[in-house]
Amino acid sequence: MPQLDGEKITVLTIKNRKEAGEKISAVTSYDYPSAKIASKAGIDIILVGDSLGMVLHGDKNTLKVDVDDIIYHTSMVAKAEPLSLVVSDMPFQSYHISVEKAVENALKIVKKGGAEAVKLEGGRKRFNVIEAIINAEIPVMGHLGLTPQSINRLGAYKVQGKVKGKAKEIIQDAIELERIGVFALVLESIPLELAKKITEKVSIPTIGIGAGKYCDGQVMVFHDLIGFTNLYLPKFVRKYADVYSIIYDALERYINDIKKENFPGDKESYHLNKDIDEFLK
Repeated sequence: MPQLDGEKITVLTIKNRKEAGEKISAVTSYDYPSAKIASKAGIDIILVGDSLGMVLHGDKNTLKVDVDDIIYHTSMVAKAEPLSLVVSDMPFQSYHISVEKAVENALKIVKKGGAEAVKLEGGRKRFNVIEAIINAEIPVMGHLGLTPQSINRLGAYKVQGKVKGKAKEIIQDAIELERIGVFALVLESIPLELAKKITEKVSIPTIGIGAGKYCDGQVMVFHDLIGFTNLYLPKFVRKYADVYSIIYDALERYINDIKKENFPGDKESYHLNKDIDEFLK
């Protein structure tokens, strides 16, 4: 449902959604027009994800995205003045070197980009970093399960938490992240039963992507959702439109009209004033 004018979504809004039993919608956005339409449609959270590396830059993974990339794309989203809460990913290396550097980068993303919160991947290895960023008055969204920035260690994008030991670790990390103070938690590519257990155990909202229907909300990549590509998409993606085919068809018709001299036509052309027209004869 579209948001009413002036109903700005905040971190507090998102935290209260779970208590009220209201599902949360989230989608990625990397620019002004997509942020505008997402906000108008009533999306709760806009995520400026490091997925832009794959979606926009054509990279094989998210690892090449840096802080400047995130700031640039966040600033475009922020210019749209969305009613949605704007959350920006902290990219690879931005929080891995030191706690101090992580806080500095988070501050840059908020101050220069206009993010209203940041998201970073990982559990127990990142507790001290997350706590420091929260202490710097920046809201943090956690991210457990499949963590794409760990692709070189994982070896492949595969479902996490399918064995007892790993599932228990993810549950423990989720509980600790809540204690530290994250306002919400992304659960990516984990069994729906595990996501259900975590959702029941924590009081903060869980946002699923490939984690089943029991999460408090869902997030999808904008370009996947609208069918902007005809390439392989993960199992958990549902295409709500086929924009690729629409654009492809439009371009084919455009090319054909040019070749047949059907474009531009009279209605797309400008004409001289009558007196000047006479002068040119």
